[in-house]
Amino acid sequence: MDNYSIGGSEVKQDSGEAIGEIGQNKTLLVQKLTQDPPVKPDVVKGIKSVDEVFEHFKPEVEVNYEDSEGVESKETLHFTNVGDFSMNGIINQSEFLKNLSAEKDQYLKIVKQLRSNKILKMALEDPDAKEALLESIHSLLSELRAGQK
Repeated sequence: MDNYSIGGSEVKQDSGEAIGEIGQNKTLLVQKLTQDPPVKPDVVKGIKSVDEVFEHFKPEVEVNYEDSEGVESKETLHFTNVGDFSMNGIINQSEFLKNLSAEKDQYLKIVKQLRSNKILKMALEDPDAKEALLESIHSLLSELRAGQK
């Protein structure tokens, strides 16, 4: 006999697929994954796994991105398995998102450095030292920009 407690529920597995029930604290997003509208319903027989569904329908979607300067770019994301819907699965397909992710990582490193570097903290608290640090940074930026030309 199964032993249940308050708040629990049993979910019987009907197949061997690696898709589980969506947790209560999750959100399910549903979106059309092809650009072309279907002409008529497509009944496909004989598909027995999620991999076969991806193989048959080859879902893809065009995504428009806009950077901080307002420049738009368009990319096509392809989905060949359930893992492609994860954050890393989508980022790995997109140069725009890879660049944003790298930028985010750099900002996180800077924040970590600001929080842990005592000498830098003291320099930022002293107005004269802060001004000298900013001048050094502006000078370095000018050199980098001059080197790119």
